Amino acid sequence: MTKTELSSKALYFRLLRYILPYWRVFALSVLSTIAVAATEPALPALLKPMLDGSFVSRDQTLIKLVPLLLVGLFLLRGTFTFISNYTINWVSTRLVMDLRNLMFHKLITLPTPYYDNVSSGSVIANVAFNVNQVTSAGTNVITVLVRDSFTILGLLGWMLYLNWTLTLIALVMTPLIALIVKLFSSRLREMGRSLQNSMGDITHVLDETLGGHKVIKTFGGQDYERRRFHEAANRNRLFSMKYTIAASANVPLVQLLAAIALALIVYIATLQSSASQTTVGGFISFITAMLMLLAPVKRLTGISESLQKGLAAAEIVFDLLDRESEPDSGTLEIARARGELEFQHVSLRYEKDGAWALRDLSLRIAPGETVALVGQSGSGKTSLVNLIPRFYHPTSGKILLDGHDIETIRLASLRDNIAFVSQDVVLFNDTLAANIAYGRQARASEAEIMAAAEAAHALEFIREMPQGLQTLVGENGVKLSGGQRQRIAIARAILKNAPILILDEATSALDTQSERHVQAALENLMQNRTTIVIAHRLSTIEKAGRIVVMQKGRIEEIGSHRELLEKNGIYANLHRLQFAAETPQETH
Repeated sequence: MTKTELSSKALYFRLLRYILPYWRVFALSVLSTIAVAATEPALPALLKPMLDGSFVSRDQTLIKLVPLLLVGLFLLRGTFTFISNYTINWVSTRLVMDLRNLMFHKLITLPTPYYDNVSSGSVIANVAFNVNQVTSAGTNVITVLVRDSFTILGLLGWMLYLNWTLTLIALVMTPLIALIVKLFSSRLREMGRSLQNSMGDITHVLDETLGGHKVIKTFGGQDYERRRFHEAANRNRLFSMKYTIAASANVPLVQLLAAIALALIVYIATLQSSASQTTVGGFISFITAMLMLLAPVKRLTGISESLQKGLAAAEIVFDLLDRESEPDSGTLEIARARGELEFQHVSLRYEKDGAWALRDLSLRIAPGETVALVGQSGSGKTSLVNLIPRFYHPTSGKILLDGHDIETIRLASLRDNIAFVSQDVVLFNDTLAANIAYGRQARASEAEIMAAAEAAHALEFIREMPQGLQTLVGENGVKLSGGQRQRIAIARAILKNAPILILDEATSALDTQSERHVQAALENLMQNRTTIVIAHRLSTIEKAGRIVVMQKGRIEEIGSHRELLEKNGIYANLHRLQFAAETPQETH
């Protein structure tokens, strides 16, 4: 059975498990709700003696007692209503917080392929907005169900006591009401699911627009983005209207049936009154109780709307929570690796029937050696390095670290031995110090952070900043230049001091002056480490111990810069093309 095919009952009981840790507060809420419901029949019950005793018999004791009882009744109701509302909202907010925390924990443990196939906007919508709908099913529905069920039972009990004949007429409509509710429930569930998915589309467009606002402005993409956002917003509106149609048609139909029952009762009660079979107080008390039944019956019939919206949100939440986290079957702990890497007949394709990203690739890298990977885009360079920290897993073949299959090494232990610097530097909206001493290096002293910054040639611009290391860098380092961001990323890698270093196009997008700084920082970083460099600019890797030339997922050439030029093969051709592109043309 798939997640979307889970029954409402299964989803609901699973949701209730997340409320169990707060069962004491929840129980207090339910008991307070029952107490509020228990006071409902007291009002029509007071009407009978008030009318018959005060206005008809003019009983002086009742004339004084009934007003006091009314004040006491509403004081009691107010107290229990406050307790009920406070406690149920306390549980609701706890439920949302717990589910958000669980979703976030799952997100940071999901494998990389998950992020390749999902939009960030839909994930943000689910965690930030849609999870709120879960409370409709988790707690609010129970409040309504308990309070209104007990209210209806109390009022029906009083009505049966007053006049069982009229009460039976009211009950005839119950099966018809239940049938209407059942018919509308599945439609509401389907529309609720579509509505929440469409909210993900809106946040996806928003996320892309905010992230790419410079490209949009430069290339005049405003009209295109407006159309995209309008289409996403309109889909959300259409699903919202379909949901409203189903929800709005539900309640009037139920109320129509209740009105038919009320009309019959009023007619029969009038006949009974003329035959002296009921008193004025008894009749008014009965009609009041019946009219008071309409509100809880309306809420109970409308409960399906909240329930189905909540269950649709719960489906989305549990779909995420049920996804498999990154596989970590390794049991081997390694301290500091020597850095020997060996690829043995490694092949990779990202999808079962997709094209091969790597084909039967074998390569050995000695400890402390610098190896450069070159080749045209799509040749498999990035795919190869992504296998080392197990972001992806080989389709066939294996990778050894110091003679150990990396699949047998615990994931945290493996990644502790790897540092990564790419052209797409990721900085967090925090201080420079926090970005350098990120993650497990957070306990590093200020002196250690300063030393790493100095080795990365970053100290000179850090000292010029108003708060030094405590300066906030903005979202993804927006307050820093490209070269400054790269040097912060290099300082982070220096502080980690891992024996294996992966450099993915670390200088490709920099100007000459920034590149000079970054290149000097990289030379400091690469000392005494096994280093794998991906570079398009061949001038940056001429000093590499070995250069591996890749094409269509295979290794075509291996050698030093000089050896490959002498071979006059793929590398020599790439070098000539790049050298020609970088040499200024003479003007005549």
